[in-house]
This record gives sequence, C-alpha cells and structure tokens, in this order.
Amino acid sequence: MKACPHRLRTQKKCQCPIWAQGTLHGKWLKKSLDLRNWEAAQKLVRDWEGGPRKHEDATVTLACEAFVKDCEARKLSDASLDKYRLLTRELKDRFGRRSVGSLSLPEMREYRESWEMASISARKKLERLRTFFKFCIESGWTWENPAKLIKAPLARPTPTLPFTDNEIEKILWATEVYPNKGIYGVDSGRRVRAFINLLRYSGLRIRDAATLSRDKLHENKLLLYTQKTGQPVWLPVPKKIVEELEELNPRGKHFFWSGNGLAKSTVADWQRSLANVFKLAGIKGHAHRFRDTFSVNLLQAAVPLETVSLLLGHSSIKVTERHYAPWVKSRQLKLEESIEKAWKL
Repeated sequence: MKACPHRLRTQKKCQCPIWAQGTLHGKWLKKSLDLRNWEAAQKLVRDWEGGPRKHEDATVTLACEAFVKDCEARKLSDASLDKYRLLTRELKDRFGRRSVGSLSLPEMREYRESWEMASISARKKLERLRTFFKFCIESGWTWENPAKLIKAPLARPTPTLPFTDNEIEKILWATEVYPNKGIYGVDSGRRVRAFINLLRYSGLRIRDAATLSRDKLHENKLLLYTQKTGQPVWLPVPKKIVEELEELNPRGKHFFWSGNGLAKSTVADWQRSLANVFKLAGIKGHAHRFRDTFSVNLLQAAVPLETVSLLLGHSSIKVTERHYAPWVKSRQLKLEESIEKAWKL
C-alpha cells in the first residue's frame, strides 16, 4: 500500500495484501490471495502447487487401457477405434511404465518425429494424441497436455483427380482379363467388375461397398448409413448395376463379404484386388478415386453442391466444398461470364 514504509514485500511483518503471480500447472496466474500473513500465503501456494490429484501415479499403460475402454463405451466407429488402438499401442510400447504426468513436450516432439506418413495423416494423428491427453487431464492423471503445444505439419491439399473416360475403359477391360482364382474361380473377374461399378455409380467408400448387405437394396436404390458419418443416404443406381449385384452370392447376406471375420480384413482383400486391376490396366489409382469420379460427374452435370454433399453422406457441405468446389459447373460458368464481361469493358 502507499502508506507502507517497505519498498518491496520482503518484510514478513508487512501488512500489505499479498498477490501471487506466475505459472501454475501450465496456466498463467495473477491474483490476490486475500491474505496479509506471509506464512499463510506460502501454505496456500504450496497447496495449489501440490493440487488434489486423482490416481497421481497412473502409468501410460493404465491410461491407454482406460482411454480405449472409454472410446468403446462412446460407440465410436470401428475405423476410429482402430486408429485409437494403434495410437495407444505405440504409446504403451514407448512409455508404458512411465507416469502420464512425467511425459514432456520434447518427448512428444520426438515421438511425432518417428511418424512416417503424409502431412494430412500426421495432422489427424496429432489430433488423436491431443484427445488422449485431454482424457488424462479430465481423469486427474496430469495437469497439462504436452501435445497441445506441438505445431501441426503443413498439409497442402492435393487436387481431386477423377478417372478419365479413357482410364475407366482400361479398368473395365482389366476386369475382363482378371485372373480367375481363389474361392470364386471363374466368377472372380465378374465380382471385381461388379464391385468397381458399384464404387463408380454410388460414390461409396470402399468399406461401405465391401460390407454392403442385401437388405439395403430396394429396386434401384441403396439405403445406406455411411460408416464414417452415420448419415442415412438414398443412392439411386443404374439398373445394370442392380442386375450385377443380384447375380452375386444369391444366398449370402452381403454382396461382397461372407460375413465371417472382421470387416477390416475384407476391405484389405478388396484393396489388393483393386491394386491388381490397376496394375493390369496400367494406371495409377485407388478406391477413393471412384468416389471422386462419381462426385465430379454429378457436379459437371450441374447437380447442386448441396445434393452431392447429401449423396456422399458428408456431415457438412463445407467438407464437400473443400474437396470439390473447383468442379462446380455453375461457379465455373459465373467465373467465365465475369471474365468475358470484363474483357468487353
């Protein structure tokens, strides 16, 4: 206070109000303690620094197991659970017996440097790592989120490239010369062709196509709940595609899956089959390019972006716009009209 004879608060007998200033558990703090007694103020700050922690000695292994159980209880999709399980396995292998609160920012940066993946994948994995530490904070096992201070890698979006008509022709030719082997024998090429046509005309993700059940087909429409978003979507498909599907595995519950084993395994099988087709066709491709081809064809036919977003099962039109905005025909026409009008001035 102004009337205090002491220039600094160094005298314990001083009766000026005491303030605390500094970093407490990773957060900046500056506030009055509402105290004038030095010993009482020191005790209060020590209590703050110690803090009431729950399960203070929780190891990374214990935290990872609890985190996965929580994800399962939240009914996350199988794809999301697989990614979280992979992350927690890596954390347990690297830091298993360490306490969660002992993990530091430099160690998390070093862990991030071990990732060998594209920038977009690394950004997603960093988000999952931050979610794990947020769960640990809420559980009282640590005070800070070391992954929060890690800067995400720059992810430069690659342009969406649909298959050209010439490439589609080569792919369909490759299905005709596809080697007939495995449990389906002479039907192998026909099954692969039906699978490719389903991807091409429905825009489904490979997991949704591989696990498609027969009860989802009504005349020439597919009623789907997409694996990634859970959004209900009606997808009209050409009659010839319906005929190809109905000829496959007439007694099975699914078109392209026996129903035995994990869905992840059948997706891997179909990814290998598509890789063989692309090799025979002599082109570079992957399953998602059929989804891009489906979307771009609709947009170039002047189908509204909102409709395409609904058919793709996107959770928001912003997702569709981010990937396919350059292909919206109406926007391109307006752009051309604006430029031509400017030239005439």
